[in-house]
Amino acid sequence: MKYRPVPSGQREKDKTPQKIIPDRYLEQHHDEILSGNLDESIHFIQTVLGDNDDLIIRRFHIFGQYRAVMVYFLNMIDQEGVNADVLRPLMTAPTHLSMASIELNQLKDILLYDTLYHSMGKLENKIPPIIDVILRGQTIIIVEGMDEAIILGTTKVDKRSIDQPLTEQVIRGAREGFIEQLGTNIALLRYRLPTTDFTMKSLQVGRVTKSRVAVCYLKGIANEALVEEVENRISAIDIDGILDVGYLEQFIEDNHLSPFPQIQNTERPDKAVANLLEGRVIILVDGSPFALIAPSVFTQFYQTTEDYAERFLMVSFIRLARLLALVFSLVTPSLYVAVIAFNPELIPTKFAVAVSGGRAGVPFPSVVEVLLMDVSMEVLREATLRLPQQVGGALSIVGVLVIGQAAVAAGFVSPITVVVIALTTIGSFATPAYNAALALRLLRFPLVFLAGMFGLFGVMVGLILIANHVLSLKSFGVPYMSPIVPGNYEGMKDTVMRGPLWWMKKRPSLLHTPNRDRVGDDVMNSLKQTPHNTLDPLKVGNEKWGESDGISKASHNDSGGGNSH
Repeated sequence: MKYRPVPSGQREKDKTPQKIIPDRYLEQHHDEILSGNLDESIHFIQTVLGDNDDLIIRRFHIFGQYRAVMVYFLNMIDQEGVNADVLRPLMTAPTHLSMASIELNQLKDILLYDTLYHSMGKLENKIPPIIDVILRGQTIIIVEGMDEAIILGTTKVDKRSIDQPLTEQVIRGAREGFIEQLGTNIALLRYRLPTTDFTMKSLQVGRVTKSRVAVCYLKGIANEALVEEVENRISAIDIDGILDVGYLEQFIEDNHLSPFPQIQNTERPDKAVANLLEGRVIILVDGSPFALIAPSVFTQFYQTTEDYAERFLMVSFIRLARLLALVFSLVTPSLYVAVIAFNPELIPTKFAVAVSGGRAGVPFPSVVEVLLMDVSMEVLREATLRLPQQVGGALSIVGVLVIGQAAVAAGFVSPITVVVIALTTIGSFATPAYNAALALRLLRFPLVFLAGMFGLFGVMVGLILIANHVLSLKSFGVPYMSPIVPGNYEGMKDTVMRGPLWWMKKRPSLLHTPNRDRVGDDVMNSLKQTPHNTLDPLKVGNEKWGESDGISKASHNDSGGGNSH
């Protein structure tokens, strides 16, 4: 089917959205192809894209004989590469070919295989794909008489350099982070996974933005049903634009009303690769420096990549501290309100006297006092995030010190309340995942309300409701509290306490991976053997002035002997 451009007079009369929106027109005429008439092709491109001042339509003659046109957007291509590797060879005939022998039916093969100095070239005859590649920064060449256009991958968009991720900083670990360019992010994954099992499937989401989405997984490790489910959920999204990977997260998560995140995000390629090796799926979006990890469970949100680079004893202690800080940030304000308002007998006598002395003259009940301070801290935290970096650090310190001290001096709050809110805020900072910490910050407020109305009974009811909700959540069918509920021995080696790497011989069973083996049997057998003390001083001995008199004898039944000669 040949395309027929819509005359300008008809477009003015017909005001239906299908005619005035170019993308809608392309969707309705997705089967139309080039006719071979160069003037008609140029007219159609100008009709659809001609309102853009940066659209370049460069007319020239191929080998001085065939009329042609090159179309691209000025600010999205490699200008030097186009001039040197595309335009110059097209205008100069190859030395080994005779101009008289080049016929039109041979021209496309000669251009692709003998002329162009570009590795990314292909032919296309359908109109919508041609317009799409122009919009993505590629260059097309249309020749008079040819019913196919040549598409060249000349896209070059400025990008920021690969740097340390700001949201997930570690002391020991890689210093690379994802950037906004999808191709660079995939290269960072392939750099760490030089295997044929690494698979990337590309999707397109967004009626207007046409954002490229990459679904990455390891074939033979990731469950095929999980990969298919991820692709189906993404393909079902119908929206005008996807500007960040967070858009996808809101569409594909299981429970849209839960404050708890069911899909983890990360800026770190090493963290993404670690999850790929466990059998999870990584989702990337062009234009976003974050990757989604699916499925995710609750224990992942207080773990970091640094946990696996350090020794397991140190990491287990740090994880326990993080978990205590997490619980502390959730329940401390509500416990304080419940004890002060309903159960002061639970406080030791001397401490109760100190607390009552500090609260003397405070006009508000404890629940109002805590809510005022908590809301103030949240506002201060948000203001610190939005201000420029040079000002934000000073505001956080000045805000905490000056506002807190002024509130106590004015009698609005008691000193113990300031201490409780400060400890709660510090505890929330200890949670590595920002979205998980945000959920706990949100749940603090209903717990404080329940504590103010019902005391410790209200706190327990609130915690039971939260626990019941968390136990009901799933991420792509995986229970959110796995491997604790339902219990799994192998999975519990990497929860609150992190066991040695050689203990975690199997991949998490909750992911139902086809290949569960992670650590080989030979490694386990070698660890069980007695270490060879190659440089044991008892084997080397103590030689004196080159004589054998001073050589010490071997001990501890060491068969190595005392002489090093």
